Amino acid sequence: MWGSSIVGFGNYHYKYNSGHEGDAPLIGFSPRKDALTLYLSPIFEKKVELLQQLGKHKTGKGCIYLKNLEDINIEVLKEMITSSVNHIKSHYQA
Repeated sequence: MWGSSIVGFGNYHYKYNSGHEGDAPLIGFSPRKDALTLYLSPIFEKKVELLQQLGKHKTGKGCIYLKNLEDINIEVLKEMITSSVNHIKSHYQA
């Protein structure tokens, strides 16, 4: 668990140029009241293209909000998760 409501898988350590650093999950999931929330890297390969193919969703800086899994393309979601994890592993100490 990451905090009180995020189920996280894997972990990595990040450090920004500002000096801020910490640990985060490679991917996170939280079943919120209004939507299922997925926490991914804010940057990953083909992000814009994949989001266009995903189906009905909303986005935040590093998260995707899904109201209903029936409204999305699961294969595209799998590709997004894989791309996000690969980006994190190639840029941070995982």
